[in-house]
Amino acid sequence: MEFPLAVALAQAVPELPAGRGWWFEPKLDGHRTIVWCEAGRVRLQSRSGRDVTGAWTDLAQAARRLPAGTVLDGEAVVYVAGRVDFNAAQARAASSPARAAQLAARWPASFAAWDLLAHAELGDVRSRPYLERRALLLDVLEDVGPPLQVVPTTDDRDTALLWYEALRAQGVEGLVAKHGTSTYRAARIWRKIRHADTLDVDVVGFTGPRSRPRALAVRLPDGRTLLSQAVSAPVRREVAARIAEVGPGRPARSESGTVYEAVETGLVAEVLAGTTRHGVVTVTRLR
Repeated sequence: MEFPLAVALAQAVPELPAGRGWWFEPKLDGHRTIVWCEAGRVRLQSRSGRDVTGAWTDLAQAARRLPAGTVLDGEAVVYVAGRVDFNAAQARAASSPARAAQLAARWPASFAAWDLLAHAELGDVRSRPYLERRALLLDVLEDVGPPLQVVPTTDDRDTALLWYEALRAQGVEGLVAKHGTSTYRAARIWRKIRHADTLDVDVVGFTGPRSRPRALAVRLPDGRTLLSQAVSAPVRREVAARIAEVGPGRPARSESGTVYEAVETGLVAEVLAGTTRHGVVTVTRLR
């Protein structure tokens, strides 16, 4: 298994799947993170493949308690006033290492682990069923303790729907459904429902300077490529850092004919669903 790795994703659905074999996990509102515990060091990877260890040094320090050869998948989250706060996580992710350390001193991060991708003794376990990986995950983290914790799961759909409603006030944005027999693959193998009326779209380009992107070109699920409205400063900084790593792009045109620089960033943006119908996309954040 080589760093970075492509992560498994979830497909948005209007309701939870029914039937035997499905397991349901709460979806916390944070930053997708892969934790690599190697001989002599720990690295953290973002969903897009970037090394984000400098933004989450408190989690990296905690992960040193894991056996070498362990790789975890989960969510880096920050609690503020007893609630998962995405804005606090976003601030950490977009900060320099020095600023991130200051934020960590005020609001320490937690890691909500939901999958085990590599085991110290068994090696790569992605080809094993979800339930087997889950059992291994519980065993690995049993004596580690906070801030590394396993998310709860249930195979009772009614219990999951209760979580969906009752935990919203604590920053749980929805649920993810996984089949007990499923292996871990870099595809949309899971199902998710969320409270927010948003869409996840691929960031495929930008307008403005590379060091300060003004708007994003996003590819919608229906195949259209649209330009967003001007993005916020945290989004701008994260996109600028990513496109600096991927090299030069090429000129392209959106559905409206506007020229933008096309680059395959590997980033995913969350946009307000209603805005896409009119060709003007509002980006709320990067995922």
